[in-house]
Amino acid sequence: MNDRIPTNLRLLLMLETLGEQAEPISPSALGRRLGLPKQTAHRLVASLIEEGFLKRDEAGTGLRPGRRARMMAAGLLHASGVHVARHQVLLRLAERIGETINFVVPEDRGMAYHDRVETDWPFRIQLPVGSHVPFHCTASGKTYLATLPKAQRRRLVQAMALPKLSHNTITDPDALLAELQQIARQGYALDNEEFHAGMVATAVPVTDPAGRYFASVAFHAPTQRVSIERAVELAPVVASAAAELTAVLFPDP
Repeated sequence: MNDRIPTNLRLLLMLETLGEQAEPISPSALGRRLGLPKQTAHRLVASLIEEGFLKRDEAGTGLRPGRRARMMAAGLLHASGVHVARHQVLLRLAERIGETINFVVPEDRGMAYHDRVETDWPFRIQLPVGSHVPFHCTASGKTYLATLPKAQRRRLVQAMALPKLSHNTITDPDALLAELQQIARQGYALDNEEFHAGMVATAVPVTDPAGRYFASVAFHAPTQRVSIERAVELAPVVASAAAELTAVLFPDP
């Protein structure tokens, strides 16, 4: 990298390069990608961590986007107006399924509801925008976990608390890892009354054009209206909406 490039631009290039990685990357490896001396790379990384743009991964050796980087990305998408088109995709999916639709993004506290379309049914389960739900017992959370590289997935599951929230909650790490492997193969996740008794859900990953996970799109419904078998049948419908969301969120230049 040219030594005359301003420090602020170097910081942005570091964030851009990190965003292109499929797995967490060490500060030294990140510096090598940018042609930076090791000492310079570590100094810039330390600044980004201190300001909340980067954070260490679960193992403490790799880097992940921090809270401020995720907020910046979300803000840029919002400023581009794609949130309006995104909501229209969710509206069409809600009309096809007839249940509440959610657009959910992973955050440190769990899966965060960024957008939703409520069902018209008077009996419904309300989880408003801004709510956080667990990773291990929700369809959206398990969808996210299943997209992680196997080693990172195992480290995260083994480090997570797995509280029992209903009679069907998976609390054994090995059992959860086995289910996540199945989810990775089939391309969708189910919540079979694992978060709330009497509620089922189906979620599918929304990816960027390179196939990397970006968010989960899901529906949830009471078991009085939707059986777990029906939730499986609706997975292709949710997957079709996920493909539409990829086109909307990442339009061709």
